[in-house]
Amino acid sequence: MNKDRKMRPKVYLETSVVSYLAARPSRDLVVAANQEVTREWWANAQERLDLFLSEIVLKEIAAGDRVAAAERKRYLVKVPLLPLNLDARALADRYLAARIMPAKAATDALHIALATVHGMDYVVTWNCAHIANALTQKAIARISSEGGYEPPVICTPLELMEDEA
Repeated sequence: MNKDRKMRPKVYLETSVVSYLAARPSRDLVVAANQEVTREWWANAQERLDLFLSEIVLKEIAAGDRVAAAERKRYLVKVPLLPLNLDARALADRYLAARIMPAKAATDALHIALATVHGMDYVVTWNCAHIANALTQKAIARISSEGGYEPPVICTPLELMEDEA
């Protein structure tokens, strides 16, 4: 592995990014625009970023229509998995206990905790309700730091685009 590869940002792919990447174009203009941004981001993401996902993502993308699930999985063939461990579960429990997210968002808390425990630089997501939410990020950072972790930057693919200029 060369030095440049070691210095590349580590990015955790949350399920919504994969869903937007593989979905048929939406009739909703905002969603359609986000899908296009995701495709543009993905076009060179693997060349400049070290991407990771988890078993949680694989489980979530396997739900629903089998043909659509297979299309989502196709994008992730070469993306390594982060193991779900006790430290990540404990951190997710702390997020939930602090009411940073509602109990119904326990999986979202696990996504963030996994990325945090494994030292990811970024979590990339389109889930702005519970994950890429400015109101929750300060609390996530506080709880993570209290646990001895450096929290990742949580953002959308649009915020992690490379300037081509």
